[in-house]
Amino acid sequence: TNKHARKLSENGSAGPVLHIVVVGFHHKKGCQVEFSYPPLMPDEGHDSNLLPEEWKYLPFLALPDGAHNYQEDTVYFHLPPLSGDMKCVYGVSCYRQIEAKALKVRQADVTRETVQKSVCVLSRVPLYGLLQAKLQLITHAYFEEKDFSQISILKELYEHMNGSLRGSALEGSQVYLGLSPRDLILQFQHKVLILFKLILLEKKVLFYVSPVNRLVGALMTVLSLFPGMIEHGLVDSSHYRPKSSVSEDLSLVESVSGAEEFVSVSATDIDNSTLELEAGQTTRRTSGSQSSRTGTEGDNNHLKPPSRTSPEASDSDWETLDPSVLEESPKEAAEMKEAGSELSDAFDSKPGTPITVQPQAATGQGGVTQGLVSGLEEDQYGLPLPIFTKGYLCLPYMALQQHHLLSDVTVRGFVAGATNILFHQQRHLSDAIVEVEEARIQIHDPELRKVLSLTTADLRFADYLVKHVTENRDDVFLDGTGWEGGDEWIRAQFTLYLHSLLSSTLQQDNERLLADYGAPFIAAWKITHNYRVWYSNKHPAMAHITPGHPFQGQYSVADVKLRLSHSVQNSERGKKIGNAMITTSRSMVQTGKAVGQSVGGALTSAKSAMSSWFSTLAQPPAVSAPTSPEPATEVKP
Repeated sequence: TNKHARKLSENGSAGPVLHIVVVGFHHKKGCQVEFSYPPLMPDEGHDSNLLPEEWKYLPFLALPDGAHNYQEDTVYFHLPPLSGDMKCVYGVSCYRQIEAKALKVRQADVTRETVQKSVCVLSRVPLYGLLQAKLQLITHAYFEEKDFSQISILKELYEHMNGSLRGSALEGSQVYLGLSPRDLILQFQHKVLILFKLILLEKKVLFYVSPVNRLVGALMTVLSLFPGMIEHGLVDSSHYRPKSSVSEDLSLVESVSGAEEFVSVSATDIDNSTLELEAGQTTRRTSGSQSSRTGTEGDNNHLKPPSRTSPEASDSDWETLDPSVLEESPKEAAEMKEAGSELSDAFDSKPGTPITVQPQAATGQGGVTQGLVSGLEEDQYGLPLPIFTKGYLCLPYMALQQHHLLSDVTVRGFVAGATNILFHQQRHLSDAIVEVEEARIQIHDPELRKVLSLTTADLRFADYLVKHVTENRDDVFLDGTGWEGGDEWIRAQFTLYLHSLLSSTLQQDNERLLADYGAPFIAAWKITHNYRVWYSNKHPAMAHITPGHPFQGQYSVADVKLRLSHSVQNSERGKKIGNAMITTSRSMVQTGKAVGQSVGGALTSAKSAMSSWFSTLAQPPAVSAPTSPEPATEVKP
C-alpha cells in the first residue's frame, strides 16, 4: 500500500483524475475489477483483479446492489486514502447492462443473457456532476463498440479529463452541476431545514431510495446547502478501515486522533451537561461582533429585521458557557455598548415591516486558508464547518459489505446512502432514516424529535423558501435565468441562516436571539465537535454579520396557521387525524351517493305504486259472478 501511495504521489502532478476503472460482474467470482488505467497495483497489469486493501469495496460500490433491475445508473462514492498525506478519493461510476447476444466479440466467461459493467473515475476533486457528464458519454460509446476489449477509449478518457480539469478551481456552478435544491424543496418542503439541523448535530443519518442516482443526488444536494462543504469539507469524510483490518489492528482506535473525545452525547444528557472548552480557548473575544453590516457585502444584501424580536421561548434550559469565556474589559464593554446602539439606530424599522431575506450571492467571501484546528480550507467565516472529521463519515452510497461501519466503534456518526432493504430494517443503527421516495424522515428518539422541532422563526424561513420555489416553478426557470427561488438563491438563504446562527452564538446575553433557533437544538449543537472547533478560533469577518434569526419577529395569526399546518402534516397524531378526515369525507361521499340512490329508488317505486293505485281507481270495479242465483229485486223510485 505504501508503494502504491508513493506511486500516486509521483503521478500527482498528472492531474486530478487518479484512475479509470472498469468493474464487471463475473458469474462465479461476483463483482470484480476488469481493467484499470493506470493500474491500481503498480506492479500489476491493466487487467489485474487485485486491489489495495483499503479499496477492497470498490467493485461493490461501482456495481451497486440491485443494478440488474435498471438498464443504467450512476453512483457517487467515497474511498479512504491510501496514505496519511492523501485525502478522500471521490468516485463516480456509470453502470449499464447490454444483452450478451448483441456483443460483436463474446468472451468465454460471458455465460448469462446480459452483461453488466460500470466505468468509474477515481478523482482527487469532488466534481461529481462534471465527472458524471463526461463519463456518461464515454460509457455510452464504450458499450456501443460491443467489444469490451477496446480499451483505447478509456485511456483517452483519462488523458482528456486530466487535461480539461487541470487547474480548475473548486467554485462556481461546476461544483454543483446536477445538484438541485429546488427539486429537493419541492419534494421535502420545510423538512429540508430539519435535515440541515440534523447534520449540524452530527447524528447518524441514513438516506434510503432506489435507484442509486436518486439516492446520491438527494444526499449530496442536502450537503450542498452547507457553505463550502462540497468544495472543502469532505476531504476527511472517508477515513475508515475495511472490516478485516479493523479486527486485526486494534491501534486504529488510537490513530483516529482521539475519536473517543468526540463521541456523540445523547439528547437526554444535554440538560446536565456543560460546555467545556479546551485549554487556551478561555479568552474568547467578541468585540465588534455586533457592528452593522455596512461594508464588504453591500446594502442590498442586508436583512430587514422587524422592530421587535420574538418572545422568549418557554424552554430556557439551553447550554451555558463558562462565564470566564465571555468576560470583557471595561473598554471593550463600552465599545460593545456603542456598537450596539449604532446597530439599533441603523435598523430601527417601523412596526409592521415585512420580514424579508434579500438575495445574497455566494461570492465575495475572499480566499480560503488552512484552518489551524479543523485542518480544512476555510473561508473568512470559518466555513465549512468541520462536520465530516474525526470519524464522522460521508458515504453517498454504501455497499452491503460496508454494513459493519454503522456499528464501528471508531465511527462516531455518518451521513450515508443505501438501497439495500437490510440497512432500512436495522433502524437501531441510525438516529434518522430519510426515505427519499416518500419524503419522510423517521426519527425514533422522542428527545431528538424535540431537539429538531422547528421554531416559529424556522417555519417562517422554510415557508419563505417553499413559496418562492413553488411560485416561480414554471416561468423564469425554463431558460435558467431566474434568481429568486433558484438553486443559487436557495444556497444563499442557507448561507445567511448559518451565518446568522453563528453570529448569534457570539453575542453576550444571547438567550433571546438563540431562542428563535430552538433552545434544545442550541444546547445539543454546542457540544458537537464542529461547533467546538469553530468556536475555538477567531473569525473577524463575523463582525459584519447581523446576529439574530433571519425571520425573527412578533407572532401573528399567520404563524398560528403555519404551526397548525406543520403539526398536522408531520406529527403522528396529526397524520392520523388527517387520514381520518380523508377517510370520513370519502365515506360520507360514498354514503351520500348510496343514500341518494336508495332514496331515488324508493321515490320511483312509490311513484309507480301511486300511479297503479290511481289507475285502478279510475277503472270500473270488476263484477264477479254470484255463487248462487238470487231473485231480482225491483227498486222503485
